[in-house]
Amino acid sequence: MKKLTFPTAHTILLILAAIVAVSTWIIPSGKYDTLGYDEETNMFVFQSLEIQETYPATQETLDNFGIRTDVSKFTNGDIWKPVGIPGTYQTIPSNKQGLVDFILSPLKGIMEAIDVVLFVLIIGGFIGVVHFTGVFDAGVGWLAKRLQGRETLLIVIITSLIALGGTTFGLAEETIAFYPILVPVFLAARYDALVAVASIYVGSSVGTMCSTINPFSVIIASDAAGINWTAGSTIRVAVLLLCLMICLWYIIRYAERVRKNPEKSIIYKQQKAIEAKFLSKAIGEVNTFTWRSRLILTIFAMSFVVMIYGVSQLDWWFMEMTAVFFVASIIIAFVARLKEKVFIENFIKGASDLLSVALIIGIARGITVLMDDGAISDSLLYYSSSAVEGMPKGIFMNMMLFIFGGLSFFVPSSSGLAVLSMPIMAPLGDFVDLPRELIVNSYVWGAGLMAFITPTGLILPSLTMVDVTYDKWIKFILPLLGILTLFIMIVLILLVYL
Repeated sequence: MKKLTFPTAHTILLILAAIVAVSTWIIPSGKYDTLGYDEETNMFVFQSLEIQETYPATQETLDNFGIRTDVSKFTNGDIWKPVGIPGTYQTIPSNKQGLVDFILSPLKGIMEAIDVVLFVLIIGGFIGVVHFTGVFDAGVGWLAKRLQGRETLLIVIITSLIALGGTTFGLAEETIAFYPILVPVFLAARYDALVAVASIYVGSSVGTMCSTINPFSVIIASDAAGINWTAGSTIRVAVLLLCLMICLWYIIRYAERVRKNPEKSIIYKQQKAIEAKFLSKAIGEVNTFTWRSRLILTIFAMSFVVMIYGVSQLDWWFMEMTAVFFVASIIIAFVARLKEKVFIENFIKGASDLLSVALIIGIARGITVLMDDGAISDSLLYYSSSAVEGMPKGIFMNMMLFIFGGLSFFVPSSSGLAVLSMPIMAPLGDFVDLPRELIVNSYVWGAGLMAFITPTGLILPSLTMVDVTYDKWIKFILPLLGILTLFIMIVLILLVYL
């Protein structure tokens, strides 16, 4: 009999989609009444199952509905989705998702995530053009020589910088672009591909998990909870530093074990195939550090600088980021003096290399589509909030941590989960005499912890980039996840009773 192998990321997500579809036949459908802001009329729009009404966009209206949020957060666009009104949940006729809905869900997911899909494909084309010039191989060889005896610095620098991006502006999807560039560098330093994935993905995850000023996480959640986002920020900074130190210790410990004895690698059997893929000789004119290769690498690096600046300072999102790499690939083609046909061939080849990643993102979004169409998202939130009422403070806070982690499995978008859950969950802290910033922190930490492993997030596209299967990642990450979870639970208990 043939040896069983772990299924691909696409199959895992389709299985999860099937489970969610079946869940719509079991979990009662339900909805909260919502209140949203209409920018064109400068009015609040109240929506229930029966009626739709408009109210003045004033603080008094929010207070009357029990939504403890400053009205400016709606009018300035910080909160752009309708928020649930506490105490208004009611069951509705079920909208069971059948076979046709299941089949259509990945296609609908691709349509909803088309901006991310397009970004990934253009990034692939961009990487394909740069790789053809040969500058990656020249750069890897140069960096490998410079890092001899100081390889751990590579892990510290990359992980810390990406964590900084995660905690400040939610650097996450953008890291997909880093794998083709950084994996060869880690391999040249005699680490395995898991070390590269860990430095990039763990760095991003621990940064977003310990968000300090991340507008897509802690700021939106604080606004939805009706508090200033600076509340609880000191403890978030301290937790970020401590969690980053834990992650660096864990990654370096594994990396050094692999460098000293490659057979200790979790992916030892796949390592040669991965090295052949990422360290193969590139075909092209520029294969040494000439002025042209330096200029190409400068344009390459500046593309990421422009992207990060645009996202953090200019309110750019995927369309603008995609345009940056599209234009940069054309500029690099001119600098490298590539013929038009050669440029197109390598751009398309690079995009095709990431088509699998793009499909994974679409299929994952399709799971959310099934939940929304089946109207079970609000039901899961209602039952979760009901489960923690009346608990002792310490148990209550840790239950909130796990509830937010569980909800993030189904709603992997940090901003989406914040807008969905915080108006309902934040007031629960009032009943047990706990400050709302603790609820916000438990949301940030709980959702962040789940991001290390949730298949509906970015881990499967990331692993696909380096040909590592999900089971290998689970074997690597579970001990670290256990340490971080225990640490956060202790922090929450201390915050409650000290």
